Amino acid sequence: MPIRLLAPEVASQIAAGEVIERPASVVKELLENSLDAGARTITIAIEEAGKKLIEVADDGCGIPAEELELAVSRHATSKLVRSDDLFSISTLGFRGEALASIGSVSRMTITSRVKDAKEGARIRVEGGTTEKAVKVGTTVGTTVRVEDLFYNVPARLKFLKTDVTERRAIDSLVTRYALAYPNKRFKLSEGKNVALQTAGDGDRRSILAALYGVDVAKQMLEVMAEEDGYRLTGFISPASLTRSNRKEITFFINGRWVQEAALNTALLQAYHTLLMVGRYPLAALFLEMNPRDVDVNVHPAKAEVRFRDQDRVFSFVQRSVRKALLAYSPVPNVAPSLWGTTRTTPSDEKSSSVGLDWAIGHDEAVGDGRLVVGSDQLSVSGQQKIVNRQSSIVDRIPLMRLIGQVGGTYLVAEGPDGLYLIDQHAAHERVLFEKLMAQHERKNIPSQALLNPEIVTLPPGAAQLLLNQLPILTRFGFDVEEFGPNTFRVRAMPTLFAGSDPAAALRALVEDFEEDEAPLQNEIEARLAARVCKRMAVKGGQTLSGEEQRALLNDLETCESPRTCPHGRPTMIHLSVDTLERQFGRRGAR
Repeated sequence: MPIRLLAPEVASQIAAGEVIERPASVVKELLENSLDAGARTITIAIEEAGKKLIEVADDGCGIPAEELELAVSRHATSKLVRSDDLFSISTLGFRGEALASIGSVSRMTITSRVKDAKEGARIRVEGGTTEKAVKVGTTVGTTVRVEDLFYNVPARLKFLKTDVTERRAIDSLVTRYALAYPNKRFKLSEGKNVALQTAGDGDRRSILAALYGVDVAKQMLEVMAEEDGYRLTGFISPASLTRSNRKEITFFINGRWVQEAALNTALLQAYHTLLMVGRYPLAALFLEMNPRDVDVNVHPAKAEVRFRDQDRVFSFVQRSVRKALLAYSPVPNVAPSLWGTTRTTPSDEKSSSVGLDWAIGHDEAVGDGRLVVGSDQLSVSGQQKIVNRQSSIVDRIPLMRLIGQVGGTYLVAEGPDGLYLIDQHAAHERVLFEKLMAQHERKNIPSQALLNPEIVTLPPGAAQLLLNQLPILTRFGFDVEEFGPNTFRVRAMPTLFAGSDPAAALRALVEDFEEDEAPLQNEIEARLAARVCKRMAVKGGQTLSGEEQRALLNDLETCESPRTCPHGRPTMIHLSVDTLERQFGRRGAR
């Protein structure tokens, strides 16, 4: 085929693909333009996860009417003059590609007015075709309205993720910028629902409270460090407050949100030896440095950066976070309850001290309605399917004699064929799961009203997920109602979880999901039950009384799949008599 120049509209769409990947990319570019314009108030409205509408309005300096047509052209910017300026970028935008890229893949309307003008102007760009600007009456500032995103690039539209995932990406983006710019007022609306609204009073902790709830905000540790031209501020979580992924780790450099592996590594190194494997902290950290020491012109999305002296930056972040952790960490002590066990009478085997619930008798637990799960591991992670099969006799465990507890985490028991070490957390997960699913199969989950309803505040994205799935919670014995923006009130919960933390149960349903998952959107109910049971189960390190140990062991023996927790992790390790004899040299190798 002969070589030819691409048509201008095709070239624009290809260029737009580097900048505009999804609706959140549009919000990011427009949001950064508003911040560069000196806006004090930024209002964002979206519909259908941004595919139908994205509107960003600000009260910034505005665009002069005579420059409006130039503003939507490619490589047009007011933020760079000479090539040398690339080595000292102090603004969020500088490429001059955002508006042109957005206009090439949508129907975009820009309305703007500068402070000294009596009237403003409006311009419309549709699929890269620009109409003439017209004068209109409007307030000072700029409003950009983006409709029908990717309408002329159906392949891009087809590869967008679910509305739930795209909304979460926008929520997460605006949330991060609200934390980075606490002196600005942000408002994010999704249809008629206000997902986020900040006061702009400069108080970052109040924004944390709005996002994660008052309890989490109180626990966050403040970081303030300055050294050799570097300044680090923000908040980190104590070692006791973690997530199962890195999604809640946020770094800003000179006001720009970046995703830099070296900074994440420095943060995690500061927590070295303090976190369990597979757990990650929450962090919102803001690094200020000389613009000449960081190169932001690495990728069109401007999310990646390069440092002039990466090792020095790494060391500064690591030391600063570690100092904050040590400064706020209390002197370790052992709770008095761990020196002994809580005594209970045989008639009262439910202990409030550890949150175990033995209310359902063994006969009821193995009733006709219980979910029967086969010897195949029951997995609820990734893409694996949950399968129900008739249990084989091999999967059952024999009756065992309890010996005791080791390390506050493992039960030791003797069976007819050797020794068993049982993980109390995994075992309790299995017991709770089978009891809950048995009740669910019978459509009879007893519910207990809370004396004092629990108020739970969630991040905007998680709140939207939960709001859409309240009917499922009702079927599992929860009584949850909306109680304000991103806030819910738990009025009742399943009797099986009596004495446990209702807020923890609610957060278990929406936290720690990977981006590619559709949390609760297409969840089978068994997977949801497994997540709640994991959070409600007795934890490793909790000392159980003798009665509680025996009750847990007895309940595990009656389970259909006692050898694994609902997530496929083993509940026990078996050491046969033959193995023990070999280890002690009482029998030679065969």
